[in-house]
This record gives sequence, structure tokens and C-alpha cells, in this order.
Amino acid sequence: MKYFIGMDGGGTKTKCILTDENLNQIYEVVGGASNFLVIGTETVSQTVFDLIDKCVTAAKISLEDLEAIVLGTTGGGRRSDAELLEKQIFADAKSKSVSINKFKVESDARIALEGAFSGKAGSILIAGTGSIMFGKDYKGEIHRVGGFGRFIGDEGSGYRIGRKGLNAVARFMDGRAKPTKIADLLEQVFSISTSEQLITEVYRNNFDIASAAPIVFDAADSGDKVAQRILENEADELLLHINSMREKLKVDLLKVSLIGSILTKPNYFSYLFNEKVIRRFNDVKIMEAEHSPEFGAALLAKQLI
Repeated sequence: MKYFIGMDGGGTKTKCILTDENLNQIYEVVGGASNFLVIGTETVSQTVFDLIDKCVTAAKISLEDLEAIVLGTTGGGRRSDAELLEKQIFADAKSKSVSINKFKVESDARIALEGAFSGKAGSILIAGTGSIMFGKDYKGEIHRVGGFGRFIGDEGSGYRIGRKGLNAVARFMDGRAKPTKIADLLEQVFSISTSEQLITEVYRNNFDIASAAPIVFDAADSGDKVAQRILENEADELLLHINSMREKLKVDLLKVSLIGSILTKPNYFSYLFNEKVIRRFNDVKIMEAEHSPEFGAALLAKQLI
């Protein structure tokens, strides 16, 4: 029997599953963080080996029975960065005198895409702190839209919505714009009521810009025109992502799985976005993911042999 391990790594934890050769899940476990760009390759390597040990122990198999392992994590999409972690894993395996047959690092978005559609054609639209869209066509080629980061991209993300909300408050505080409910909520939720406090929080106290997105949602829900305009524009930007992906994939029906709290949690923006998709496209279908990202990683692991 052949076995595979799929890992979904993040900034706080790593979800891991062990599957058989038919991708039936045998065991699952959660370990420490695995964003190697933040905590380093050595620390992530320790997490990986800890998870491997727990899997083989629980399943009562040996390391030699593991055919391949795939870890999906932030930064894994850049091959030069991914290779640094892969080299660390194989070096540590040698020092531990253990055998690792195949180990590969992928991006967290790639494993989410594979899991969402069980390796078939489809696309994922991610909107959390940042935003990006990935798609896979019928030929198996991967396409990307967005993902340019907070300085020049991240349309429809928590960061972009939060930044626009804070900008609207700053303009109101200066008398350059009309009053907005966002300012009232900023004071209620974050105790920020003056321009001096706003500047201090943002530039000195490292205020989490994306954390302001929910108050923009609430302001829009209460009828605030400023907030509604912000969300209308950002929803339209995500529709441009979808339209671009339609053209890249050239499919009769574009299947889209949504990822990230901005789009998956009930809020003014998620409702607005879904309504716009329905009105704008007759060849786009929003779908629930078929499987988890860690399953997607296991699927990619099987493809390595």
C-alpha cells in the first residue's frame, strides 16, 4: 500500500492528512506554523517532521511507506523560495538518518485550487487580508489574476476596503468630504476619534488596516452612502478578476470557489458581490469546495510518483 501526506501550512498552524493510494483519508493532525518566510526553514522543518512522525505512528507504517509529501504554504509559489525549504527538509532528513522519498513545497493557493475541484478545471477567488484568483484550465495549465499585493493591488480585500474606509474618515475629519458612519464606528470599535489618534494608530502603532473592513460593512448596512460606494467599487474590481479568468480559461462554465472571510462570511460585501456575479454573468457558477486544501496537497503528492 502506498501512502501520501498533504499539508496546508499557515502563519499559526499546519493542517495535515495522511491518505492511502486511493486518497482515502487515514489520519489527520494539526501542528505548528509553517510560513517559512516569517519563522525560517529550520523551524518549519521541525514542524514537518513532527507531523510526519505523528502520521506514521498513528497509522503504524514506516517512513519508507510514504511515497510523497506536499506542503502548501505562503511563498511556496515562488520556486526559488520553495527550494530553500525543500533543501532544508532533505538536509534534516539526512542528519536524522531517515528517508524521505519525495517532498515538494507548493503555494497555499495551489493546494486550495486542487482541493476545491479534486484536481479538475476550476478557479478559486481568495479575498481575505489580500486578494488573488487562481484557475486551472482543461489542459491542466494554471492561471493567475491579481495578487500584486497591498501597495499596487489586493482589490476587494480586507486591506483595500479598510484603507479606503480610513481614508474616508480622514477626509471627513479634514472637512474635505461629507460625514460618514464609518467615523462613528471607528470611534466606537477602536476609540479613534481625532486625526491625531488616527495618524498615530496607523503610522506609529501598526494599526491592522484590514481590521477596519468590518466597520465599512456595518456602515454600508446602515445605509451610509460613502461605505456603500467603497464596496460597490471593490466588488466591481473582483468581477474584473472573474472576467479576466473567464478569458484565460476559455471554459463554457467558469466554476468559482470562494476563499477568505471577506467573501465567505455573511456581510454586506459578500451579499453584494454574489448579487453582482449573478447579474453580470450567466456562465459563472459560485461553488462550495469539494475538498480541503490539505486534500489538494495530498492529491498533488500522488501526482509526484
